[in-house]
Amino acid sequence: MASRSGASILDFTSGELPDIPETPRALPRLMTVPGIISDDNSSNDGDSDNSSSVSRERKIIVANMLPLHARRDSETAKWCFDLDEDSLLLQLKDGFSPDTEVIYVGSLKVDIEASEQDEVAETLLDDFKCVPTFLPLDLQNKFYHGFCKQQLWPLFHYLLPMSPDHGGLFDRQLWQAYVRANKIFADKVMEVVNPEDNFIWIHDYHLMVLPTFLRKRCHRIKVGFFLHSPFPSSEIYRTLPVRDDILRGLLNSDLIGFHTFDYARHFLSCCSRMLAIDYESKRGYIGLEYSGRTVYIKILPVGIHMGRLESVLNLSSTLEKVKEIQDQLQGKKLILGVDDMDIFKGISLKLLAFEQLLMQHPRLQGNLVLVQIVNPARSSGKDVEEAKRETYSTASRINEVYGCPGYEPVIVIDRPVDCPEKTAYYAMAECCIVNAVRDGMNLVPYKYIVCRQGSPSMDEALGDRKMESPRSSMLVVSEFIGCSPSLSGAIRVNPWDIESVAEALNTAISLPEYEKQLRHEKHYRYVSSHDIAYWARSFLQDLEMACEEHYSKRCWGIGFGLGFRVVALSPSFRKLSIDHILSSYTKSNRRAIFLDYDGTLVPQSSIVEAPSVDVIALLDALSSDPKNTVFIVSGRGRTSLGESLSACDDLGIAAEHGYFVRWSKSSDWEFLTADLDWKDIVEPIMKLYMEATDGSSIEMKESALVWHHDKAGPDFGTCQAKELLDHLENVLANEPAVVKRGQHIIEVKPQGVTKGLVTEKVLTMMVNKGESPDFVMCIGDDRSDEDMFESILSFVSGPSLPSVPDIYACTVGQKPSKAKYYLDDTVDVLKLLDGLATSSTPKPRNTAEFVVSVDNIF
Repeated sequence: MASRSGASILDFTSGELPDIPETPRALPRLMTVPGIISDDNSSNDGDSDNSSSVSRERKIIVANMLPLHARRDSETAKWCFDLDEDSLLLQLKDGFSPDTEVIYVGSLKVDIEASEQDEVAETLLDDFKCVPTFLPLDLQNKFYHGFCKQQLWPLFHYLLPMSPDHGGLFDRQLWQAYVRANKIFADKVMEVVNPEDNFIWIHDYHLMVLPTFLRKRCHRIKVGFFLHSPFPSSEIYRTLPVRDDILRGLLNSDLIGFHTFDYARHFLSCCSRMLAIDYESKRGYIGLEYSGRTVYIKILPVGIHMGRLESVLNLSSTLEKVKEIQDQLQGKKLILGVDDMDIFKGISLKLLAFEQLLMQHPRLQGNLVLVQIVNPARSSGKDVEEAKRETYSTASRINEVYGCPGYEPVIVIDRPVDCPEKTAYYAMAECCIVNAVRDGMNLVPYKYIVCRQGSPSMDEALGDRKMESPRSSMLVVSEFIGCSPSLSGAIRVNPWDIESVAEALNTAISLPEYEKQLRHEKHYRYVSSHDIAYWARSFLQDLEMACEEHYSKRCWGIGFGLGFRVVALSPSFRKLSIDHILSSYTKSNRRAIFLDYDGTLVPQSSIVEAPSVDVIALLDALSSDPKNTVFIVSGRGRTSLGESLSACDDLGIAAEHGYFVRWSKSSDWEFLTADLDWKDIVEPIMKLYMEATDGSSIEMKESALVWHHDKAGPDFGTCQAKELLDHLENVLANEPAVVKRGQHIIEVKPQGVTKGLVTEKVLTMMVNKGESPDFVMCIGDDRSDEDMFESILSFVSGPSLPSVPDIYACTVGQKPSKAKYYLDDTVDVLKLLDGLATSSTPKPRNTAEFVVSVDNIF
């Protein structure tokens, strides 16, 4: 069912949302070349090649929140701001060159009155290089607390909105608020960006349609997007009513980043199932061809800021807290958990596993402590309250059963914990457990590893450890978190399996010391070499690579609303118009015309495979002209083509990609001599895959066998097609046959049989008869038709022709092709043929018979 979100939603006229006030004073645009700065910040000229030189490289970082702390001074009543040193956005600057200017665009965590926004915006830009978005409070609530936290966040963590108590059903007003907020972010970005030179890096699920707004403003803008949360499987994501809009929004980026391959795989599967866009790997990079643009996929987990954490390790407050914890433990082993309070962190499951551990291993009672630090919840609601209530009730029960005077097995710290105190707990923990049921890139294990590495000051504070003593650490991590694949020395667990988690904890604290040291060394090497600077530097390098071809192609925008996209094609690639070709057609004396059948004369989606009466009339008119040699070149069998086109006496037909050729209705079929014994090998293999793949079928041709999977499940059909392709290539390695993959098909045919050979054969025959063509037209829509385009271009550049003819190689659909021209669809093809047929000589007996009414073609 078509989504209503496909309508234009870029500019709302509904009165249900508050009016968004204009920024009182537009932020200054930075001049990069001498001259006058234009007031127009939203040029749609996608083909502009104006270049500019900047004295300083600039990156635009866009996120929901700015890396700032804000407070109002009690004496002056003015707003005061300072940088949030713990912010990931601020720390990633370490990956940029020192002369890079970084500008941040995002919201503030406080509500600024409209009368103060002008002054605050100027202060933030001048002092912190920050551009605030100033979302109205009502819009902010609907955007962040509404759509982001009630719709996207639960869905991306595999929680379906089955009832109002679990996330709530889809609310279109919240979606509209999300889109409007993204549009405001785009307006702010365009105020400070130089689209020709600056790179824009967008962060996380709050701004997934922002690339569409930016791409609409400037077609060649350089945009990267990184998703910090999980991306759900297609079975979960497809339940979202606005699924296509969000996918297309992300695809308007040049580079899309994910923490793990699983997240990227889910995204790619969604693109395949919902937008019919396939991906392929090129030299180690995963790319999706989207309207002529290549959208690259990057897989790289984020890192931590080593210097920041190591400096905290040496703070006096940290060392004092280490001594305090050491005194409190009195020789007991410490297991540490640090999590936000929400239903996805698995805190209650962790406590149940710890309870199971104490029950199964009585020796640990009195000697083991679990400290659970609870970070403040990022959202509110029944789910958070339930998680909090369950955490405290479970902790209380464990302490009542297994505790004693002076000993509490579980300590829940549910208050703000500053960085030094948290660092001290990391340093003292024998084991760290992250038991989330679904999480993005959880950095707790990385921080724990660095803190366990310690420092000379930490060694001195601990007293009983020498500086040169080996470090050790143990990690128990959920297999459902983003950092799990990168921590190969950790014990991975299914958080739902309480007994297995309990046993993993027991293993972690019971392993020999030397093994703990080896695991720690392995983890520390990875964490220290893949820090936040490495992550940022790697992402920007790939973004630069993804944008290299921006100015080598012509770009123009198509589509409405959030369905907008940019088509990027070769500078010489353009639409073929009747006026453009008609003059050359009427002046020529010998013409060669090659036409594909399915997807060119008959739509791929057409239920009726036979051409209409009007199409037959067109083909008859063109082929009846003595100046024309017209051929239908198709992969279909000769029987079906011969019957469908039997009314055209002078029409040439090349069936099964040229294995059978007939020059006219009265002539006999010519066919290639080929060994077809390989069919006995291929047929049983294809039948095996057909039986195993519901919805697939086999087409038996005289010279070829075709396995179709267009009616099979998209993912399973594609997977089976890849497997069948590999299987057939292996078994046919020494046979005179080739295996080709097409649109929803796997075809096996004799070697040397291509549509390109048909065009070469026809053109050679014309030259040998002394009728060298001065006009060549070829139209097709499929991969196999690219062989025709290539063959024609190769033939006319050879020495056999006395003069170079006018060539019109045309593909159907705007897509990368070896053809120089394109037509949008079969309707355009038939309009073009109608124009040529009308000017053909001699005129047909009844002109009205073949002057096509496009409305009646189908």
